[in-house]
Amino acid sequence: MTLEILTADSLSPLRHGFFSRKGGASSGIFSGLNCGTGSSDQSEIVAINRTRVADAMEVAHDHLVGVHQIHSAHVVTAAGPLDPKPKADAVVTATSGLALSVLTADCMPVLFAAPDAGVIGAAHAGWKGAQAGVLEATVDAMVALGAPRDGIHAVIGPSISQRAYEVGPEFFESFLDEDPETARFFAGGDGDRMHFDLPGYGLSRLRAAGVGHAEWTRHCTYYDPQRFYSYRRSVHDRDPDYGRLIAAITL
Repeated sequence: MTLEILTADSLSPLRHGFFSRKGGASSGIFSGLNCGTGSSDQSEIVAINRTRVADAMEVAHDHLVGVHQIHSAHVVTAAGPLDPKPKADAVVTATSGLALSVLTADCMPVLFAAPDAGVIGAAHAGWKGAQAGVLEATVDAMVALGAPRDGIHAVIGPSISQRAYEVGPEFFESFLDEDPETARFFAGGDGDRMHFDLPGYGLSRLRAAGVGHAEWTRHCTYYDPQRFYSYRRSVHDRDPDYGRLIAAITL
């Protein structure tokens, strides 16, 4: 099966993609293109999957660059392969030949491009990282490399949608304590439960950061099991583990 690569016109002409789970070598609960080295999938199979992604991105296999994701606002600037992977949740570069990548399974994979300036970025943003400011930090790191803020295009890839993201009152209150305006990203659920709009929250922060363009591809990871991995779905299905999707961009 061939790889399925979702793209966005606003990131063109740069080579990029939000890869679905289709076209991979993994089997069982990981069936498909599991690129998560931190999963319990066979490491040699994950390596095969990552090689397929590097080939699709037309970079050397060791130039598929990623970080050890920790739900932080830390950003790394890469000038070459990162080995060992630093603990961070975003990476930026002005160096050609590198494919910046992030792994997700409900969190937001965000690809950034300032093609005229020759600067790109990739960020992993769950609610913790987004609330901590990883998206703004990525934009700032790109500006430091010479990208004009209003020349940056940012695209959020497949993420958990609001109707699938049920949260409790403590979660809701933690956002209101930080900024009462965030109430607009919550909708009522059963009892004291709420539904959180993670992509909407991400878009709001990106636009407030002054990027020239921000969009979400509108793919929900939870409700499309044939195409996407989902941590929350794996919990509901009582699976022992889950696969990780990869998103990548290169100059």
